[in-house]
Amino acid sequence: MRVGLGYDVHKLVENRKLILGGVEIPHEKGLLGHSDADVLVHSIMDALLGAMGKGDIGKHFPDSDDAYKDISSLKLLEKVVELVNRDYVVVNIDNVIMAERPRISPHIDEMKKILSRVMMVEEDRINIKGTTTEKLGFVGREEGIASESIVLLDNK
Repeated sequence: MRVGLGYDVHKLVENRKLILGGVEIPHEKGLLGHSDADVLVHSIMDALLGAMGKGDIGKHFPDSDDAYKDISSLKLLEKVVELVNRDYVVVNIDNVIMAERPRISPHIDEMKKILSRVMMVEEDRINIKGTTTEKLGFVGREEGIASESIVLLDNK
């Protein structure tokens, strides 16, 4: 069995869509990044890569490569899942999204459905939680959104 931890942060800016877990969430700001800046998917990818001892998403999908410009993070997750499925099975994923606004809970079921499909795992193996930082720090000031994930992989 192998455990991986992933963390990602992106700045909130105007004129960008807010995508979390592959879901477009109505909000006046979106996340800034080379790709769609989906912090949930990015933290899951980093956790998966870490559990396998294969570095991080920057190593596999560098932001200096125009091939990844504005790409859906779900497409990148598909590539990471291909690596996982060679030798491992996903036992479970636990995640927390840190955002003052918007509320995450109304979108969790749809996120889990999308991630389950892309990762080819049952929805009950994926747990997503939303929390605020009680108006503290960059999340509390609504300057950005962060996500942290932990995964457990087992050998095939």
